[in-house]
Amino acid sequence: MTIEIVAPSPGESITEVEVGRWLVEDGDLVEKDQEIAEIESDKATLPVVAEQSGRIKILVPIAENVAIGTVLCTIDTTVKPGGKKNKEKANEPPVLKQSADTDLDHSGNVTIKENRHTVQESGKVRISPVAGKMMQEHGLSVDDIMNDVKRISKKDVETVLSTLRTEPSLSKSSSSGLSREEEKIRMTSLRRKLSERLVAVKNETAMLTTFNEADMSEVIRLRKTYQTAFVEKHGVKLGFMSFFTKAVTEALLLFPHINSRIDGENIITPKYCDIGIAVQSDKGLMVPVLRNTEVMTLAEIERKILELADKARANRLSIQEMTGGTFSITNGGVFGSLLSTPILNPPQSAILGMHNIVERPVAVDGRIEIRPMMYLALSYDHRLIDGKDSVSFLVKIKEMIENPVKLLFNGADPEKVLLDI
Repeated sequence: MTIEIVAPSPGESITEVEVGRWLVEDGDLVEKDQEIAEIESDKATLPVVAEQSGRIKILVPIAENVAIGTVLCTIDTTVKPGGKKNKEKANEPPVLKQSADTDLDHSGNVTIKENRHTVQESGKVRISPVAGKMMQEHGLSVDDIMNDVKRISKKDVETVLSTLRTEPSLSKSSSSGLSREEEKIRMTSLRRKLSERLVAVKNETAMLTTFNEADMSEVIRLRKTYQTAFVEKHGVKLGFMSFFTKAVTEALLLFPHINSRIDGENIITPKYCDIGIAVQSDKGLMVPVLRNTEVMTLAEIERKILELADKARANRLSIQEMTGGTFSITNGGVFGSLLSTPILNPPQSAILGMHNIVERPVAVDGRIEIRPMMYLALSYDHRLIDGKDSVSFLVKIKEMIENPVKLLFNGADPEKVLLDI
């Protein structure tokens, strides 16, 4: 029995997907529920799973766009894996991978060298993978081919000289051993869409950025003092991102315009906070969303961030987990960034940029002290958010980070709350 595996739908609005990569080769024996391929849309990457065990026949090549429901491959269920998922070699010619260098020695045997930069061995002739496959198909040896190329003609010499004149750098690189190779790969659907959106943000918004800095001493003290107890109770480490997510949430409730978006001639202001957390993955920048952070504790925020970050790095985020955010946070500090200007994540109107924590001399009560400081950047759409609100919003975040107890009092001073003033 042969079953068909079709391209699944990542979401209602998507009608076409691209085959990102095959995790198996044509003819492999696959197990039931094994991931055999990844498909990409302009929003997410989804796995394709084998519905039954058997031998796979791939019908759609990598990087080809297909409609939802298109048959990607078939599985012959009459052939059962014998404990191995590799291709059976009987009655099949060896397949030469495009990524490897292939050598044929004078006896006609094929050897594959995985490193394309390996120095050619004496007594061997390097050939291309395509040529090697043709020679196998037609039963030709190296001697059969070389018999016709042992004489160098005048035309051959003139061709080489012409190339050296037009591209003198090739002669120099060849003699010095420097590489002049280039690699050309197709952009993924996700990165193409991301590129379009980033350009659109620059062209369609009035984006400005305001900066401030926060003393991280209290947050660092809390983490150092209570990290062990926090892990024992909640099963997850206490990081910096949960403090900033909570601080942003409380600040958004005080400055709802920052949480708004433009819809035509209307301003839409959600009464909830859905915070997107930027995560770097192999496919590009992903921004999974934490829903209703206004009711989440620090431990709940940390657990959700860890869950979504693991999914993002494994390219297993769903479209639902990446849509609907009202505000975003990006942390360039994990890569060592001291200061940067984050770009808006449309249709959101603002984004907070965190940066590296650096010990710097600062003035504290008239004295110079060394404190762990972090630069903060808030990019915002000036069409919707005024400068006063953007600066006040960032200052409020700074205050809550420097005095985390304020997070328990909606960003207000605890003493003022106690005194009801």
